[in-house]
Amino acid sequence: MQRMSGGVCFVLGCAILAAAAEVNQDWLKRVPAQERVRVNPYRGQADAVAAGARLYADRCARCHGDDLTGRNGKPSLRTPVVAGATDGELFWLLRNGDLRHGMPSWSGLPEPERWQILAYVRSAGRAPGEAEAQQKTR
Repeated sequence: MQRMSGGVCFVLGCAILAAAAEVNQDWLKRVPAQERVRVNPYRGQADAVAAGARLYADRCARCHGDDLTGRNGKPSLRTPVVAGATDGELFWLLRNGDLRHGMPSWSGLPEPERWQILAYVRSAGRAPGEAEAQQKTR
């Protein structure tokens, strides 16, 4: 049996961790039905997206990265899970957090500011090339 080099093991370990983070959708199961249907009142509004970008940079980027692709083991916000979640589900996560996975509650942040952050996250979309790669696998 052939042994793998340390570099190959590291790459495989990173891939497994990334897959595990993508699979972790426990928080979605806890979102009440009435929260799931909420719609962002600022969605697509340029002023709200700009305000959300500033708030994101101040409050979220240290964990989720300047480009929303994750940092220091924290998840990317450019994933199919985030893209497929409703505005209400994401808003619920911002308000309640998921402490088991290191996500704090942002309930102290005024509601309009939380919606602005979500407007920004939605505007940023998926990582470059991700949508094209997903289309090829279908």
